[in-house]
Amino acid sequence: MSESTPIRVAQMMTDMNYGGVEMVVMNYYRHIDRSKVQFDFFALEGSAVPQQEEIERLGGHVYLVPRYTHLVQYERAIMELFRKNQYQIVHSHMNTLGVFSLWGAQRAGVPNRIMHNHSVAGKGETKKNFVKYLLRPFAKIYPTQLCACSESAGRWLYGDSEFRVFNNAIDLEKFSFDAQKRAALRKELGLEGKFVVGHIGRFCYAKNHEFLLEVFAELQKLCPEAVLLLVGEGKTKERIFQKAEQMGLKEKIHFIARSKEPSKLYQAMDVFILPSRYEGLPVVGVEAQACALPLLYSTEISNEAKLLDSTRFMSLSESPRKWAEEALALAEQTPRRDTSKEMTEKGFNIAIEAKKLEMFYQSLLRQQEKPIWNRSSASSFPFIM
Repeated sequence: MSESTPIRVAQMMTDMNYGGVEMVVMNYYRHIDRSKVQFDFFALEGSAVPQQEEIERLGGHVYLVPRYTHLVQYERAIMELFRKNQYQIVHSHMNTLGVFSLWGAQRAGVPNRIMHNHSVAGKGETKKNFVKYLLRPFAKIYPTQLCACSESAGRWLYGDSEFRVFNNAIDLEKFSFDAQKRAALRKELGLEGKFVVGHIGRFCYAKNHEFLLEVFAELQKLCPEAVLLLVGEGKTKERIFQKAEQMGLKEKIHFIARSKEPSKLYQAMDVFILPSRYEGLPVVGVEAQACALPLLYSTEISNEAKLLDSTRFMSLSESPRKWAEEALALAEQTPRRDTSKEMTEKGFNIAIEAKKLEMFYQSLLRQQEKPIWNRSSASSFPFIM
């Protein structure tokens, strides 16, 4: 590969819609030096891939491949593309499912195979957790490099093995608090004089929207002018909508489809509540803190997600009433301000972090790093071969 030809990295995804992992990888792609590094995205069939037009405009490609539930077809498709495009680096963001994509990369002869974990296992979701724990012992067999979004996510998957952390960094300037933008958006959305509680995220089990509705119901009793912004899409959205109606909260909740510019919505909010059952390191939490938004996390989220002193944690065992009281107090105590210096010092400035990823990729090609596993003994997958 000549110096004038960019390194083309295969980024392995599951579904590409508006999820947090997609947001992270796209943030890096937008800010990396694309004359030196280019990304190709592998997404599962059925993905909406709303980023496709942007990816292609930036110089990347999108490949839709069979779902891993059809493992033989999945492996055949990715291996064919790995060989055809002669990738030197495959970077998997599929969490434990990365075992499948990196097994294929190894068999196709890709020398640099990166496992990147963005999640942990939470309580509940028995079927999903069964798969996670089933695949976890194989997570260090096929990669040559181990990465994670946080120390906690890395320790969960890799144990005591060494790994690199690439923070879920963002464009801090884009999310910086702006009083004028806040006033204009609140007027546009009819939120003047309201106490705005915010939540952005997929409607799914992990995000715990049911508990959020209970907290908001208590907030309504304490602060009748409170409204709730629920931003996102997902499998449980209809159920949450019905529960809000049953609780008599429908008129106080703004359901907003996933926005292309979520940075604007943080400006309008007064407090952000994230009562997740589990997370790797939530991008929305990083974005909220970049906007100096008072933030209340569940204690199921790692302390690494606290980037500002104003951010608080509460246990899900506490009552919705206590959550509501804490959210109100937090909003009263937290002035909106410029947080870019603190966020940069914590390693969440994408302009700086993207450069680190670029240098990491370049280092892999300069010297072949020693694989974690002897390739000759890992040529087949124990579940099916």
